[in-house]
Amino acid sequence: MADIKGKNVLVTGGAGFIGSHLIDALLEKGASKVVCVDNFFLGKEENITDAMKHDNFVVYRDDCRHFGVMLSIMEKEKTDVVFNMATIALNYSFFNPFDAYMVNVEIADTLLKLLKTGVFGTLIHTSSSESYGTARYSPMDEEHPTDPTTPYAAGKAAADLMVHSFSKVLDLDISIIRPFNNYGPRQNAEGPLAGIIPVTAKRIKNGEKPVIHGDGEQTRDFIYVKDTVRGLLLAYENEASRGEIINLGTGMNISMNRLVGLICSHMGYDGEWQYDSDRKSDVRDLCADITKAKKLIGFEPMTGFEQGIKETLDWYQNNSLI
Repeated sequence: MADIKGKNVLVTGGAGFIGSHLIDALLEKGASKVVCVDNFFLGKEENITDAMKHDNFVVYRDDCRHFGVMLSIMEKEKTDVVFNMATIALNYSFFNPFDAYMVNVEIADTLLKLLKTGVFGTLIHTSSSESYGTARYSPMDEEHPTDPTTPYAAGKAAADLMVHSFSKVLDLDISIIRPFNNYGPRQNAEGPLAGIIPVTAKRIKNGEKPVIHGDGEQTRDFIYVKDTVRGLLLAYENEASRGEIINLGTGMNISMNRLVGLICSHMGYDGEWQYDSDRKSDVRDLCADITKAKKLIGFEPMTGFEQGIKETLDWYQNNSLI
């Protein structure tokens, strides 16, 4: 097994929602140095406040799409391992579809060139369940066809194909991890790119109705962010993951109606809900088959949905974000 302790690790998108939790875990597990590269499009300095207390943590406010930038950083910091977490939120597809697509492809292209030339040794590449599109069967294993319905998802699927093919042809040290729908503390709570949980809680706090797009029976496999982080670390540690695409989820599908109901219950809201029209190109159902993750890396989700929702909402309330 590989050991993260003593390694110099770089996290693209490290000031973002999932990336910042990964940075905390890497520092806790004894990485020799943890480097965050983030352009702060969605990343926030407050997400890495605790990390910045560590002497072995470094932040670069740069765009990881650029080869020269990343080459300079990696050579300076003597990078061993890269966790690729950088992307732009799915909703960006509706504002700037071309960039929502290209950002995923360009980051993958840059990292593969650097890996091929030996600038660093191992790439843990983060994909998305949105690559699959709406479920043709459920739960969805890694053999499920990819049928992305948004430019964001198409960019994720294209990057996966690039990374996977390079790992095979060039025998590169790569694992591809495909998380399902993450939630938890630090998820973006502001503007059109915000997550449904903080948005719904904020509406209730402000005396507004919760809003659901469509009939509310569309489903997602919600995985708590710290479970995803644990899965990413397990993927690095278990070298059986190399050259593989691996789902991370819970194996449970949760409807939007149930999700909003739990938020309302936690916040003591018993008023009306507002149902708006379907979002264009919205995926109908997603549910992960995590058999492969269990077998290859020993992954099991640890946080139940109701517990995770409580911890998430408590965090937003304690930090005065809703």
